[in-house]
Amino acid sequence: MADPPPFELCVCSVDYGFPWDRLIARFKFDRSPELAALLVDGLLASAQRIGSPRPQLFVPVPLSDHRLAERGYDQAWELARRLGQALGVPAQARAVVRRFDTRHQAQLSRRERLGNLRGAFAVPARMQTWVQGRHIGVVDDVMTTGATVHEVAGALRKAGAARVDLWVVARTPPDVDH
Repeated sequence: MADPPPFELCVCSVDYGFPWDRLIARFKFDRSPELAALLVDGLLASAQRIGSPRPQLFVPVPLSDHRLAERGYDQAWELARRLGQALGVPAQARAVVRRFDTRHQAQLSRRERLGNLRGAFAVPARMQTWVQGRHIGVVDDVMTTGATVHEVAGALRKAGAARVDLWVVARTPPDVDH
């Protein structure tokens, strides 16, 4: 209560574990963007089940230019644009930008992840009108500690978003130590 997160709600389809972890890794690292359609179907079903309000704009968690070049596509954008199409909501790939590259989060503790990402995301001035006063859905494939989506949601709030919800395909169960 004293330090609430910068988001209201998290829509999530599955726990990050077998068999979903393998499917998501294939989607993310094996150049299989077509899997986004299947993953979005699960997100839409979860949103309907919990009665999630429809955002006015979907925004992906941005990849660094280096990781985008490695993968060939941005998996969060593949999800965000399909969510937007399914719900008749605009999606904006560059509403949030990564200001600098950060170390990979996978081997970091929660505290290290938060420090690693502090100040890494911003809403560019040209995107302010897309964000101000709107209900934004931040889209990502996996949420482990929540450090990344927390920073992205904070940047959107700072830029004037009225509400921020998270839309993630999978969440690492709380009993997994990260």
